Amino acid sequence: MNEKELPTAIEELSQEDSVRFLLDLFHRNIIHHALWFTEISHQMGMEKALAAMDDALGRGLDIQIKRFAKALGFSVKKGLPEPLLDMPKEKLLSLIEAVSANWLATDGVWFQAVEFTHGMNDAKRCNDSCWGHFSPFEAWSIKRFLGLPANAGLEGLKTALNFRLYANLNKQSFEDDSPHSFIFHMNQCRVQAARQRKGLDDYPCKSGGLVEYTYFARAIDARIRTECLACPPDPHPEEWVCAWRFSLTEGAP
Repeated sequence: MNEKELPTAIEELSQEDSVRFLLDLFHRNIIHHALWFTEISHQMGMEKALAAMDDALGRGLDIQIKRFAKALGFSVKKGLPEPLLDMPKEKLLSLIEAVSANWLATDGVWFQAVEFTHGMNDAKRCNDSCWGHFSPFEAWSIKRFLGLPANAGLEGLKTALNFRLYANLNKQSFEDDSPHSFIFHMNQCRVQAARQRKGLDDYPCKSGGLVEYTYFARAIDARIRTECLACPPDPHPEEWVCAWRFSLTEGAP
């Protein structure tokens, strides 16, 4: 946009700038949503923030869908956009994968925004702290979506791991280790595979993984304990990149 021709009202925007403005409004909505959750968590604790999120998300999403339906001229069925309900399953799954890939790409550009300006150490520090907030939130979101009980046990954790954003992008598997534990393998990681194609060493993600998997499992069931068997920079076999053991002992607090 030419600085000498700054618009004084939204109606003066060109078609292209109107689209850019619309996308900027979407971004502001996302940030405002996140800041509400962050501030309630800071002032009142995570439990109350999640309860508020449950209420606000349920009512807010309904309001937004109806408003978009009116503006764009699509119908709503069972509270959902009918064009999405009528979309072929293959295309819908492709859209789910695209949304998941966008999440991963955004995570990467945030990391690089810190790394390129302040260095790898600060980027990893921010990354690991971010996982400390996001992992329990994603676990809560999955439990809410699936209707899992408060203490979902190891089977609940297996199910929840299959509904993570990562599960739409990576290849993973489970191996029963004992009556009270199982091993989770990340057989193919999109991030590490991209580095391999470029001839780079594995990204040393163990510090973040310890936060990510421990907090996720604990949010699914507070009795579950997490053990890292190997994660880069640890050496690992070709058939998997990282491996984690999840255990639930009878009578665990």
